[in-house]
Amino acid sequence: MVATLAYAYKARNEAGKAVKGRLDAASESAAMARLRTMGLSPISMAVVQQGTGLSKEINIPGFTKGVGLKDLAIMSRQMATMIGAGLSLLRTLNILAEQTESKPLTKILVAVRDDVETGVSISDSMAQHDEAFPPLMVNMVRAGETGGFLEGALDSIAENFEKEVKLRGTIKSAMTYPVIVLIMSLVSVVAMLIFIVPVFENMFTNLGGQLPLPTMLLVYLSRSMIYVAPILVVIGIAFAIWWPRNKNTLAVRKFLDPLRLKLPVFGQLLKKIAVARFSRNFANMIGAGVPILQALHIVGETSGNWVVEQALVKVADSVRQGHSIGGPLAQEPVFPNMVVQMISVGEDSGSLEQMLNKIADFYDQEVESATEQLTAMIEPLMVAFLGVVVGGMIVALYLPIFNISTLIK
Repeated sequence: MVATLAYAYKARNEAGKAVKGRLDAASESAAMARLRTMGLSPISMAVVQQGTGLSKEINIPGFTKGVGLKDLAIMSRQMATMIGAGLSLLRTLNILAEQTESKPLTKILVAVRDDVETGVSISDSMAQHDEAFPPLMVNMVRAGETGGFLEGALDSIAENFEKEVKLRGTIKSAMTYPVIVLIMSLVSVVAMLIFIVPVFENMFTNLGGQLPLPTMLLVYLSRSMIYVAPILVVIGIAFAIWWPRNKNTLAVRKFLDPLRLKLPVFGQLLKKIAVARFSRNFANMIGAGVPILQALHIVGETSGNWVVEQALVKVADSVRQGHSIGGPLAQEPVFPNMVVQMISVGEDSGSLEQMLNKIADFYDQEVESATEQLTAMIEPLMVAFLGVVVGGMIVALYLPIFNISTLIK
């Protein structure tokens, strides 16, 4: 791609008011043309030096925030609105690139705008930025471009991503409390073992006598923490670095995803989430006019679970041979009976998209209900866990004090 320069400009808008700003372009003539597409009349323009020193943007590997689903949902909704209002695609991309709050998305939108300006389709340009635009979005935009309903496709994408963001928010809010309690309990236990237990140990040693078994066990753990704590810190840091890079690799997914679905309480919740995501994405792909086989392949990739992805690969192979979707879907244990039956009815009646939307709505409600029940159940359990762990340590520390008269003798 041609390198771009930053230009500072002065221009007048349609109301005759003078405005200032900055934009990126391959040349001054391209910058002038872009201003005109924005409805501005150029007054002056000059190349400005990219940020240096303290003003330069610093990107730390592993800590740079990428493009989130919420950013894509907002972008899709705004883009659909502007296209529906009659704005050209190029001007729409110009406005989005200047108004979006996400810096990574701004850079990508600038690149997409430059590609579109040179004659590349927006879907082909998006496909080159797979780190930001998921296959689901790219293929729905391509279908909208081809079929002449880009506004509707973008609205569907926005609605899809908004529901996905809401789903993720529900899960995060349910897990925040247990995670915080667990971290507090671990920090409390480690702090007591490192700082408090040695003080009591010295006091017990001076008193002499035989310590109770729970107290001896606590003293042994405290001595071990001198060696264990640094090892745990190193392992934690190594895992924090390794996990983001490897969590999406095939080997990790093949091992962890089946185990996640078999977890006692969380397994059913994860299965409902996967079914809701599959149904919603599949309905949107069909509604956008994406071919069934291609839709099954993309929906499998975006399901978020290796088991579901492999099940949909088998379904796609069966459909390729001329079978219906419902038949092979019934052979996959990950899909509940109700889902299979509703999809079969939708196929027979020609209302597959509507059936899939109803399934997605149903399982969205199921996930929300299950999450609330899980939160209500976990909260007292975590409080009890914290009480048993910290309370047990306190009791173990004070057991010798109950027999202090014996120890003094």
